[in-house]
Amino acid sequence: MILRTLTTVLLFLSLLNAAEYRRDFENTAPGKLPKGWIVEATHAGSRTAQWHVTLDATRPKSQQHVLTLTESGNSMFNLCYDPDIRMKDGRISVLFHANRGRIDQGGGIMWRVQDGNNYYVARFNPLEDNFRFYSVIQAQRHLICTNDNVHLSKGWHRMTIEQEGKRFKGFIDGRQMLTCEDKQIDKIGAAGVWTKADAATSFDDFVLKGRP
Repeated sequence: MILRTLTTVLLFLSLLNAAEYRRDFENTAPGKLPKGWIVEATHAGSRTAQWHVTLDATRPKSQQHVLTLTESGNSMFNLCYDPDIRMKDGRISVLFHANRGRIDQGGGIMWRVQDGNNYYVARFNPLEDNFRFYSVIQAQRHLICTNDNVHLSKGWHRMTIEQEGKRFKGFIDGRQMLTCEDKQIDKIGAAGVWTKADAATSFDDFVLKGRP
């Protein structure tokens, strides 16, 4: 208990001194990608998914520009991220809204991104009611841990991940739902958002507070 408390305190103190990046997409015109963000795919098919900023009337009036996967391609994993947003340890949070998807829905956060085939991802799937951490190594996805009893109402929710060394924590709407460890990717990397297959999802208020 004492060690766990000390670890939490050290993480909090380290976050106080970390760099913060916030992307709310309000300065990006609808139909465009945010400046610096790129689209890639893992297990790429002949068409990659289409990502754009769209207007969403379910968000507050001054915050209606959101990043959306508007058209799924035929790739397995759909990636949209900023290579210049860099983090090894710290905290990332994002608002997400599962719009539609027959094969898959939802999505989440990717971080420590080395390239389109190597990264960590946290994702929620409303079709399965589960919240999971994965590693993707050489384009192969590996389950790290899962919570298979997460029931969310339709609408916007906030996902948050914390990484400290090999330790992971996952939260939805402020409630901690995952705790686990993994050390397969132990390097600073980029960060962004992720969906699978035909999951069309919107994201907003992407906030990273981390350090190399």
